[in-house]
Amino acid sequence: MKTTTFLTFVGDQCGKAEEAINFYTSIFPNSEIKSITKYAEGEAGGTPELIKYGVFTLNGIEYMVSESNYNHAWSFTPGVSIFVACTSESEIDTLFDKIVENEGQVMVPLDNYETGDYGFGKKFGWCQDKYGISWQFNLSE
Repeated sequence: MKTTTFLTFVGDQCGKAEEAINFYTSIFPNSEIKSITKYAEGEAGGTPELIKYGVFTLNGIEYMVSESNYNHAWSFTPGVSIFVACTSESEIDTLFDKIVENEGQVMVPLDNYETGDYGFGKKFGWCQDKYGISWQFNLSE
């Protein structure tokens, strides 16, 4: 058995999936877009510009993506996030900054926790990118 995170871009984010995965694969090492299948003309759920099904990797971890132009009553939530375990201070600083620098939102500032941490590590931050995806960055000890 295998589990994979599946990101569905709907509402205001519909039409931005390809831009998002190009961005993600550009900032994480060992990352690539493995496949993109677009909707056929007249196919339910989308238009030929939208991703029906896509697969990409971030540092070797596989993710799936889709877009739907149906009027869904949901979108991304900070309650589900991508947790990134970093191995150096420069890595965590660079990745966090790149995620928030272009219309992102800081939810927990990236900071050192020398006098009592969240129990995760010595530096932690939580943010949301401009596409609505939530990210937690942690520097392990």
